[in-house]
Amino acid sequence: MGKALDSQIGGNHYKLPIQPVEFIYKNQLDYLRGNVIKYVTRTKNGAENIRKAKHYSEILLGLEYANKA
Repeated sequence: MGKALDSQIGGNHYKLPIQPVEFIYKNQLDYLRGNVIKYVTRTKNGAENIRKAKHYSEILLGLEYANKA
């Protein structure tokens, strides 16, 4: 996908063989789903990132599934 994926600016919070941004892009995920993926895969700020992923999941539930059983 290019040299930009070979480096990370501003820290080292992803230690994965496939970068979250690459997964998000290749799977054409929207903003909310992409943020869930981004935050659950971060190794920095553990619990805070899980809370962020949960928050984006709750937004997604409210916007897309609030009126569905």
